[in-house]
Amino acid sequence: MSSLRLSALASIVAVMACSGSGSAQADVLPTELQIRLAVQAAPADLREGATVQGYDAGGDFVTLREGANELICMAPNPTREGFEVSCHHSGLEPFFARGRELSAQGATPNERTQTRWDEYTAGTLPIPTGSINYILTGDGFDPATAEIQGAYLRWVVYTPNATPESTGITTTAGPGSPWLMFPGTPGSHIMISPPRGG
Repeated sequence: MSSLRLSALASIVAVMACSGSGSAQADVLPTELQIRLAVQAAPADLREGATVQGYDAGGDFVTLREGANELICMAPNPTREGFEVSCHHSGLEPFFARGRELSAQGATPNERTQTRWDEYTAGTLPIPTGSINYILTGDGFDPATAEIQGAYLRWVVYTPNATPESTGITTTAGPGSPWLMFPGTPGSHIMISPPRGG
């Protein structure tokens, strides 16, 4: 796998690698606000029962709320520029947690990606086919209402080792239509990104 392809994948799945340490701590949002923001990435009928991960007063990555369904939502990372929250199926949590662990060990984005791909291929790290990650970005939010300004939601459906031949899905990106990224690799996934402002 070329370093260029690994770098591109690392940028796509950067949400997976949120820090587990508050060493570069910025201001941490109140717990309830983190929860209200995080669950907005989820479908409305799954928000109330979702587990929510975020940050404690010391900036450490923790579970803020235990849930009752299979969705795990992640609050905004206070050490990152820009606004992003996401929700993923619980089957992806080992993959995401491994990324955080590797980051804490000092792995580069490419090393983190390749290690997890190798572990998937070896059968030691699951990436469940058909599992989803909802990613919601925005220009900011109102702390009084938790309303996200400029909200933009996109979807990633994990399909490890899938190809156009095995799925019938194109590798050409189109606004609002599904396309296959990184076909034939453990990181293969279906991207669906609606037109902005639509």
